[in-house]
Amino acid sequence: MTICASYYRLLTLASLFFVTARTQAQAPLMPYAPAAEEVAANYKSAAELDSLVRNKAYRLGVRPRWQADKKAFWYKNVLQDSVVEYVYVDAAQGRRQLAFDHAKLASGLSKATGRSISADKLPLTDIVFAKDAILVETGGKWYSCHPGSYECTPAASAPQASTESSNPGSRPRWERGDWGARNISPDKQWSVDIRDGNVWVKPANGEAFQYTNNGTKAAPYGEVRWSPDSRYFAICRIYPVEAAKVYYLLSSQPNTTRAELKFNDYAQPGDSNTIYAVYVGDVAGKTLRRADVDSSNDRPSIRWRKSDNRYFTFERADRGHQRFRIVEVDRETGNTRNIVEEKTNTFIYEQRIFTHYIEDKDEVIWSSEKDGYMHLYLVNAKAGTAKPITKGAWVVRNVDSVDTQKRQVWFRASGMNPGEDPYNVHYCRINFDGKGLVKLTAGNGHHTLTFSPDRSYYIDTYSRPDAPPVTELHQTSTGKLLTVLETADVSRLLATGLRLPEVFVAKARDGKTDIWGVVCRPRNFDPQKKYPVIENIYAGPQDAFVPKSFMTYSEMQSMAELGFIVVQMDGMGTANRSKAFHDVCWKNLADAGFPDRILWMKALAAKYPYVDVDRVGLYGTSAGGQNTVGGLLFHPEFYKAGVAACGCHDNRVDKQWWNEQWMGYPVGKHYEEQSNIVNAAKLQGNLLLIVGEADTNVPPESTYRLADALIKANKDFDFLVVPGMGHSDGGPYGRRKKRDFFVKTLLGAQPPVRNMASN
Repeated sequence: MTICASYYRLLTLASLFFVTARTQAQAPLMPYAPAAEEVAANYKSAAELDSLVRNKAYRLGVRPRWQADKKAFWYKNVLQDSVVEYVYVDAAQGRRQLAFDHAKLASGLSKATGRSISADKLPLTDIVFAKDAILVETGGKWYSCHPGSYECTPAASAPQASTESSNPGSRPRWERGDWGARNISPDKQWSVDIRDGNVWVKPANGEAFQYTNNGTKAAPYGEVRWSPDSRYFAICRIYPVEAAKVYYLLSSQPNTTRAELKFNDYAQPGDSNTIYAVYVGDVAGKTLRRADVDSSNDRPSIRWRKSDNRYFTFERADRGHQRFRIVEVDRETGNTRNIVEEKTNTFIYEQRIFTHYIEDKDEVIWSSEKDGYMHLYLVNAKAGTAKPITKGAWVVRNVDSVDTQKRQVWFRASGMNPGEDPYNVHYCRINFDGKGLVKLTAGNGHHTLTFSPDRSYYIDTYSRPDAPPVTELHQTSTGKLLTVLETADVSRLLATGLRLPEVFVAKARDGKTDIWGVVCRPRNFDPQKKYPVIENIYAGPQDAFVPKSFMTYSEMQSMAELGFIVVQMDGMGTANRSKAFHDVCWKNLADAGFPDRILWMKALAAKYPYVDVDRVGLYGTSAGGQNTVGGLLFHPEFYKAGVAACGCHDNRVDKQWWNEQWMGYPVGKHYEEQSNIVNAAKLQGNLLLIVGEADTNVPPESTYRLADALIKANKDFDFLVVPGMGHSDGGPYGRRKKRDFFVKTLLGAQPPVRNMASN
């Protein structure tokens, strides 16, 4: 009995111990509430961080200088304590080595130049590796150095300099206008002139004659494009509309006691636009025939068909962004047909449309999201048919080049690799027929490529926010890895205590789609305390905004030093994912992905108890400023404080081209319903508004009108107008006020007093 009783008592004590331990382990964490001394220390840490991390990471990338044979290159590394290292790479052999003996070269150059040159900091601006000499440029002069003895002498003449890499890239459709100053016919026998709005035609050896008589200064003809055979010309009649003006005051101009009133031409949603009508002129017949197509505010870019001068084409994106066409015009009849026609019930992202014309084959490469993802299509211009070049549940992000001889497209894509961040950019090429896909990049990260001058080799640098860069050399024809050039050294960076951002993923409102973001923590982070959250928000539908590459420093990390968990994520309604993901923004900018953002932060708090989602703030600039106020107005149960800089708080006040793209045309009641200004009375949290008085991007009156509505609704808020400043977050002073605001509203602490007289 005694043994049993003792055992029972021990068992009971053990149970109480484990219950107590479990209770203590599950006890809620105390909210982080720093005392004045800790607040001061945090500000000091944040101020020091920028300089502390500077020049603490090395081998982050390669800037190659290719030799004349295009088979070798050199590059320079700047290492710890500004030590300089020069590297030579034989691309053909895939061999990397130091370019020379740095100490011996420094000695040879010191003797040749008569000045002391350090081996650790050789000041070379160019290097050429000849068969029997190393030619180096320093101090604006070239020297020839023997590769064995390192004896250096002034070079007889400057050699052919090494060359930079070629960067992939193609101009967007809207930058490739094709009208230009083309008033003279290709055979030089005719010229067209516009006088008082009318067309005049002049033969090479004759007098000019008036071709039209209905043109006016208010509705002139203009912009001529001749057919290759010089028998016809395409011309537009223009019905110009002068853009309305927006005004702003410069209050603090020097050498005057008066403010200066300024204005910009600035079309807003719903405003009238200049209209273009397309005509065809028959020189011999002296007739002008209007093409059988509606007038449009989209300025046509005419391309005559080289294989058959009877036809020309132009692209047309209708106002409202719901229809895109490539229109073909018959010059002899004025009849038209649509080679390409795309319609949508939401929007076509006009700025992302890619077109490339293969004129000798009557083909067009065209990009579209018609199958739910941005992909490329090969269009037979004569037949008006389109076949897919790329396809799948991934996105073509950009076309780098089109090789019409090999019939290949070089492009960037994201979302191709399962299990990887779907925003990471990878480089590929594919044949026009959709076969022969070659993935040029493989590493799990966001990639950037540069090519050798003849594109035989490419250098690939890839990284992630949580993974430092790796730089590789590849063979272009096969994508084969030839050698690893550099792996970043971030040991000294991490020795500062800097915490790399964490990449975090959680489900969207549909419970299926992944939302990707990053998390920044302070260096003195204590997991036994509960930290407020600040979201860096920008929900502009034109792109995605979470960083995907490695960063040695960011404002988010600096702000975290004050005692916050700072996060950023891309919610539904932003770009670079599926069409359905993007369509959430359609006529719905007030949504701003908030349901996804809130779930993402709640998932973060479920994983990490030290994340305090009862104290959440947000900040943003421009569209991010609009989103910040929208978070406080439409989700006050979650967001408690916000700093909004130069926001477009009513989409009717902002620029036409941006807002009609996403909010639609014509302007409807939904514009008013989603306006921050109209909904100002819903404000519950703490708000700081920042605006530069000289903002020419988003009219300052957008913020002023919001302030007026808040005042009329008897709401408390803070307001900072920065004299002379344009479209920004308020500059250094605005960023300081932003940090002070969050310290006061989320931490309940007082920021430093800065107006005390210094001793």
